[in-house]
Amino acid sequence: MFTSVVVVVLIPAGYSNGFRGQVASAGLLDLLDEGVPGVGTYEDFNTIDWVREKSKDRDRHREINRQKKQSDLALLLSLIDAFSGWLLMLLIGLLSGALAGGIDIAAHWLTDLKEGFCMKGFWFTHEHCCWKSNETTFQRRNKCPQWKSWAELMVGVPEGASAYVVNYLMYVSWALIFSYLAVILVRAFAPYACGSGIPEIKTILSGFIIRGYLGKWTLLIKTITLVLAVSSGLSLGKEGPLVHVACCCGNILCHLFTKYRKNEAKRREVLSAASAVGVSVAFGAPIGGVLFSLEEVSYYFPLKTLWRSFFAALVAAFTLRSINPFGNSRLVLFYVEFHTPWHFLELFPFVLLGIFGGLWGALFIRANIAWCRRRKTTRLGHYPVLEVVVVALATAVLAFPNEYTRMSSSELISELFNDCSLLDSSKLCDYISPGKGGERAANFSMTTNGLADRAAGPGVYTALWQLVLALVFKMFITVVTFGMKVPSGLFIPSMAVGAIAGRLLGIGMEQLAYYHHEWPMFKGWCSLGAKCITPGLYAMLGAAACLGGVTRMTVSLVVIMFELTGGLEYIVPLMAATMTSKWVADALGREGIYEAHIRLNGYPFLEPKEEFEQKTLAMDVMRPRRNDPPLSVLTQDGMTVEEVEGMISDTSYSGFPVVVSHQSQRLVGFVLRRDLVISIDNARCCQDGIVGASRVLFTEHTPSHPYQGGPPPLSLRPILDLSPLAITDHTPMEITVDIFRKLGLRQCLVTQNGCVFKNMPVWHQQPCHVQSHLNPLSSPF
Repeated sequence: MFTSVVVVVLIPAGYSNGFRGQVASAGLLDLLDEGVPGVGTYEDFNTIDWVREKSKDRDRHREINRQKKQSDLALLLSLIDAFSGWLLMLLIGLLSGALAGGIDIAAHWLTDLKEGFCMKGFWFTHEHCCWKSNETTFQRRNKCPQWKSWAELMVGVPEGASAYVVNYLMYVSWALIFSYLAVILVRAFAPYACGSGIPEIKTILSGFIIRGYLGKWTLLIKTITLVLAVSSGLSLGKEGPLVHVACCCGNILCHLFTKYRKNEAKRREVLSAASAVGVSVAFGAPIGGVLFSLEEVSYYFPLKTLWRSFFAALVAAFTLRSINPFGNSRLVLFYVEFHTPWHFLELFPFVLLGIFGGLWGALFIRANIAWCRRRKTTRLGHYPVLEVVVVALATAVLAFPNEYTRMSSSELISELFNDCSLLDSSKLCDYISPGKGGERAANFSMTTNGLADRAAGPGVYTALWQLVLALVFKMFITVVTFGMKVPSGLFIPSMAVGAIAGRLLGIGMEQLAYYHHEWPMFKGWCSLGAKCITPGLYAMLGAAACLGGVTRMTVSLVVIMFELTGGLEYIVPLMAATMTSKWVADALGREGIYEAHIRLNGYPFLEPKEEFEQKTLAMDVMRPRRNDPPLSVLTQDGMTVEEVEGMISDTSYSGFPVVVSHQSQRLVGFVLRRDLVISIDNARCCQDGIVGASRVLFTEHTPSHPYQGGPPPLSLRPILDLSPLAITDHTPMEITVDIFRKLGLRQCLVTQNGCVFKNMPVWHQQPCHVQSHLNPLSSPF
């Protein structure tokens, strides 16, 4: 229906290619042939025209296919062009994997530096330092003469009150130094390097332009400050920012290839693949990374992008594995090896963990958005350095006394996921054996599935109350930390909260099964002396549930979790906990944390998952309304350069409909404000005789009246969009919203009988001076 209207309006009878030659011979400026710099580009904080970009790419392909039939050189160039996409994916994977490996190694080293120093070499972490020692035993594998705590170096004693005070002060001092350096570097060199980056990446992939957000300075500063922020002990992770880092790599490498450098839509296909690479190197989960890009961040994800994302994630994972930053020859971050299969009746506590994750996710989003809004609207936002330093100070002071908050979040999650073995020295594994006299750690009963359930010892009870305190601390401090002016990811802190809750529930279920194995709920599958409950499994499910409640991920989260842990056997419990978490969180609020931050920042983003439920028509929401000033339009041959410039200066619209005349209002096309300004300025500089009285023509035919004695006309036909998408005034809004989502439109013309009336205008003309807090696509609804 719309196509027929456009054809009738835009191709009047009697027009032919011959008129173009007559116009050219009359001395009119042909911008298409001249190649005016800047025409077809976009300003900062503006949206791209997906339709025009895809059309440009199709034209480029047609030209390549035409030329390759004419010469062998052109055929070779076409093959290079076809291979360039895969080469770009290879480069992105290699660079992102190398950067991620370097970040992991540096963050681990600086984190250990807060506790002590390796005398054999300052570049060794605590673990690597003790690996080199011959005095290290498995039970005391973190104790060796080569590693000295700061108390041993300064006061010469490893234990006691003085040693505790020295270690405490050094821990807090290093945390303040790292956090201060991180926020200063971000503020001085790359303000866009703060935060997670995923909300902005989602917005950019939907077509919005934020100059510099994916630039080289942002990449450099984000890489450095991410290491500092993670090492400071703040409740944040590096996984989200690694998506930003990978997208920076993709954007920078795009400039090596012309077809990606000059086409914004093609570049966004590369960025979709780069976001998959970011998750791949963050978690060692290449398949989960591809699904994350598809489910969570990408706006346009064709099949070709799926294949290239898979290849790039594969290369990145291989690169990270070659670097071996974790020192365990494994790609996964938290490798687990559970020996006990789960039972059907355990689905009930699994669902409870899902409910907890959904509640925590919804409450966290509301609390964090409220805090971030307060930061934006009060004087708190004027002191980002002071805020970061104060939060880092509070975090370090409160975290040091509790060993489960003192350790890094990744180390904590690994500890909570762990399934106790014979030689584990952790307090979480301090169980009483069923041997004579109740000896601990002496005579363990073994089953085919590993160690049997045992009574909890003093160490376990001590760990329980410490974990409860850690849970409260993590839940509170993460709310105020996420969104500060340092790189801050949310994956690991959310997983830490869930892992703590899951481990607490798992230990409770384990002790319940041990002391009450005769209860009906345990009969038939859990008997005395058997291994029934695995607390580490509950920690893993709790981590997935809380992360799902915060981000609302489902399929990609399950895949990431089993890639992350190697727990392929536990997909069904993961699915149950994740799905329950999403249902509960959606019942309390439809937005995930990233969508909430997009809305808070006012980015122009049409959420593809939301349904438009209002029963309105296009005429009810279009701009201007009936009582507003009339629609600003250009005529195809009735205006002068001075009149066009006056309309540009008097309005702030990003484009104007072109009609036959003010009387006819018959739609001809649409022209962008930026193209108008650039073309007129270029004509005044490069073409003789163009003055304010020169007529502006959007037609192909020779003017019906001669220009004898007057200035020559200016032809702007090449910058005219002859096929703007138009809808009728009675088009339902749900259809209109779908058109905007699926075609990525910047504007849509509303017509009646093929004509644009002054009270039947463009459906939302986007201001050319759009700032980041405006929403040029979705403000009418």
